[in-house]
Amino acid sequence: MKKGEPIISLDKVSVIYNEGKSNEVRSLVDASIKIYPQEYVIIFGPSGCGKSTLLYTISGLQVPTRGSVSVKGKKLEEMNKSEKVNLHQSIVGMIFQAFYLIPSLTILDNVCLPKVFRGEATVKRRAEGIKLLQRFSIVEQANKFPSFLSGGQKQRSSIARALANNPEIILADEPVGNLDSESSENVLHILKELNEVDKKTIILVTHNAEHLHFADRVIHMIDGRITKEEVYQEKRPEYVMAEKEKVSEEPVSDDVRILTRTFRNLSPQQIGALLVPFKTNQLMNHILSELTEEQTNVGGAFLKELLFGNIDLEAFQRNLDMDYTKGGAGWNKKRAESFVKRVGGVLAQAKMLNESDERKAIDSISYYLINLFKLRFNEEEKLRFDSTLRLRVGSKLDQTELRKKLNTPKVMGGMGLRKNIAEKVARELEIIMLIKYSV
Repeated sequence: MKKGEPIISLDKVSVIYNEGKSNEVRSLVDASIKIYPQEYVIIFGPSGCGKSTLLYTISGLQVPTRGSVSVKGKKLEEMNKSEKVNLHQSIVGMIFQAFYLIPSLTILDNVCLPKVFRGEATVKRRAEGIKLLQRFSIVEQANKFPSFLSGGQKQRSSIARALANNPEIILADEPVGNLDSESSENVLHILKELNEVDKKTIILVTHNAEHLHFADRVIHMIDGRITKEEVYQEKRPEYVMAEKEKVSEEPVSDDVRILTRTFRNLSPQQIGALLVPFKTNQLMNHILSELTEEQTNVGGAFLKELLFGNIDLEAFQRNLDMDYTKGGAGWNKKRAESFVKRVGGVLAQAKMLNESDERKAIDSISYYLINLFKLRFNEEEKLRFDSTLRLRVGSKLDQTELRKKLNTPKVMGGMGLRKNIAEKVARELEIIMLIKYSV
């Protein structure tokens, strides 16, 4: 494979079962993709759309009815037996939703299994297997059988197994489909690390939109067809983009990309007018918790008008306090005043970010957060707090990293805030960062 060429290429690939018969099923139709080294690509779509078929076709486990698949410049249909064995042993590693660990083998033996087929010495392969288990924090499970492990531990074991022969490409088929949210997040961060640190090419199949922000590029599928792609981070060679016609997506900025990590239902395509409904829901949920559904819905409608600039804060408060029968939201005066004050505070800080220089904006947000959460800092701590805010505003941190810095003890260079306060401060700043768009 020459430098700058795709590591994986599909040319008009179709997979058709029972072709020409009454029960014909078109699982994949004219799929053409080029994936380049070190990309993180997600294949996204509803169940039954053909995304797993596409993944298995890339791996060589599914033979296409028509079309051609190439890996590292070599067409799969032209590979001889030894080349196909090498493909599955050393070039491609597979991670499955169902784990597929062999129940009669220990975790360490499961991880070492790919090395057995390559004839590696027992001592060497077990030592390297232990290193992989240590990396994924499951070395204490090495001599246990799979039935004694949690779902998250099993999946980390299967990832270690996929890495045993150090493949260049990792294919993951719904790898978190059987896991709880915490284990899912852990596995997804492992895959991201493999892409960014180990420079592996990652291709992940998922139907969950919350996973998309991990990708560099997202391939959308419906009914066996590729319908569009979204580019979050361009890793393809420059000549590819020069040859490629400019289609729908604008480049995604760092601050938008980081916001999508916090607000998992936010997509880059919502920036602009489409973002106002999302901002409305987030701001309503952030500040309110005890109103009836009807009061919340009507208040949300007025908040949307405020964010669109159709009413001002005074009219907004008046409408919130107004009785249902007169077209208002039916809130009481005290609650309306409190809510409008909080909304006004967030909007004011978002406006500062948009209209003021960075130093003035950071200073304003810093005093806003200090007063809102009654924080106590000496002069040195205040400077450190401002510096931390500047990193987030400059998209050098995401919410998780910000929260960690706020919660880290002062002697270790952090702000020493209690965990619950650190979370509140971080969340407030994320809301300000979100609201600044279109303010």
